[in-house]
Amino acid sequence: MAAITASMVAELRAKTDAPMMECKKALTEAEGDMSRAEELLRVKLGNKASKAASRVTAEGIIVSSISGNAGALVELNCETDFVAKNDDFNAFAKQVAELVVAHKPADVAELSALTLNGQTVDAVRLALVGKIGENLSIRRFVRFETTNKLAAYLHGTRIGVLVEYTGADEQVGKDVAMHVAAMKPVSLSASDVPAELIAKERSIAEQKAAESGKPADIVAKMVEGSVQKYLKEVSLLNQPFVKNDKQTIEQMLKAANASVQQFALFVVGEGIEKRQDDFAAEVAAQVAAAKQQ
Repeated sequence: MAAITASMVAELRAKTDAPMMECKKALTEAEGDMSRAEELLRVKLGNKASKAASRVTAEGIIVSSISGNAGALVELNCETDFVAKNDDFNAFAKQVAELVVAHKPADVAELSALTLNGQTVDAVRLALVGKIGENLSIRRFVRFETTNKLAAYLHGTRIGVLVEYTGADEQVGKDVAMHVAAMKPVSLSASDVPAELIAKERSIAEQKAAESGKPADIVAKMVEGSVQKYLKEVSLLNQPFVKNDKQTIEQMLKAANASVQQFALFVVGEGIEKRQDDFAAEVAAQVAAAKQQ
């Protein structure tokens, strides 16, 4: 059985807000598998253990650029929050976003080979690494090109949204982008929710329903009800509009004679595992090494 360390328990607690002992029990049952432990906590504690989705540990910034009928979101990462506020780093990020819009690279490798200030983007990045003294990387980008309208919204530098929409009122695009940043839908409509997310939610619902001890037909209805509720919560068109919760986004758009074709949402560091340092162990190792000298 995998050893359950204090740092593992602390990491799971930070992700879920669950009590320490519950985290330890879940990790023990999951034999150290962090994802499985998080799922077990959701089964036991419900949505109290889902706060991890809105938390990230890696540092960096999200930048946007719109020019004409094209727009982009770009995420650049660094090691510390201090560097995320560095003027040179932010200026580089803005230039990178503008290059994505102007040259439509296929991927980060192609973007890194583009010319910026007489050098490749990657050469400029490496020079900035040398100047700042911290590793910097271009993690990802998305680019929309359309005959429709585009709107972008940045919540600080850590959350960015790009929306393609139609409609005479430009406020609609801004409102949708702000809503996406706040509510973080995973898809445009319920039918667009990725199958793997639905399967995971169904598995959690089945485990919770099984503990109810109710007849199989009732359990099946409970599971289906949970899945349908989940689909409404995570699909943009079905979510209550943040500026007027009496309307769904779909209803708001219909009233404005508008529509949304697609959106992109970036959250800094989403999905990145930040290395957890065991400070006590590090000090102990240094002391032991000093004694051997």
